[in-house]
Amino acid sequence: MKLAVYGKGGIGKSTTSCNISVALAKRGKKVLQIGCDPKHDSTFTLTGFLIPTIIDTLQSKDYHYEDVWAEDVIYKGYGGVDCVEAGGPPAGAGCGGYVVGETVKLLKELNAFDEYDVILFDVLGDVVCGGFAAPLNYADYCMIVTDNGFDALFAANRIAASVREKARTHPLRLAGLIGNRTAKRDLIDKYIESVPMPVLEVLPLIEDIRVSRVKGKTLFEMAESDPSLNYVCDYYLNVADQILARPEGVVPNDAPDRDLFALLSDFYLNPTKPPVPTPEEELDLMMV
Repeated sequence: MKLAVYGKGGIGKSTTSCNISVALAKRGKKVLQIGCDPKHDSTFTLTGFLIPTIIDTLQSKDYHYEDVWAEDVIYKGYGGVDCVEAGGPPAGAGCGGYVVGETVKLLKELNAFDEYDVILFDVLGDVVCGGFAAPLNYADYCMIVTDNGFDALFAANRIAASVREKARTHPLRLAGLIGNRTAKRDLIDKYIESVPMPVLEVLPLIEDIRVSRVKGKTLFEMAESDPSLNYVCDYYLNVADQILARPEGVVPNDAPDRDLFALLSDFYLNPTKPPVPTPEEELDLMMV
């Protein structure tokens, strides 16, 4: 099974991806996580350091694929999750999609894809071009990380559009949204009323999720020394269980940009007010 995790930049994709990878490993699956971001920090919380990228390794070998071995590019992370960082072209030059293609090409030559139960692509930011959408060419499911805010849901809608486009040519499905570190989900609910899609999980506003990124540890590793965090791990295990059940998923019908802008803006400009209780209802409450 191949998964692609997308979402607005800075929304917590890598932290979410690493914890889902560990959750899948906890369920007995052999997992490979591929970071598809020039920052090459997707797997940081799994390995505790910035591992060398495939592009750097290929450059050092003058792009002689036959000189590259699996141990040159695949590193072992926490929970037995294997880690790869694709890397990227220099800033302002080249194409991220080309880098992802070269990464997949090398891993196929190393027969790496045949050794794993789950391969997870952690992809940078919003989808604005075909290069950023390249991992969807290899994925069975896409998962979108969002929060309860305007910008993240606007990005989610664009990603949904790219899933719909890629689903025309191969059996790609949107598994659903994952709300990350959000105190409410009312705007998420308003969005999925307009663009129906599953919500796999909504993680509350938990400070330890942010801290885990700074510490370079997954929530599962932190929970080993602090069992009070086990309940946070259960959120990721729930996502893993839903994915392993091979959900039907959806081919989303994204909302036009102007319609979505109006929908989400209206939520802020005309918030629904809670109903005012009648005197009889107030009396009933006082009696209770």
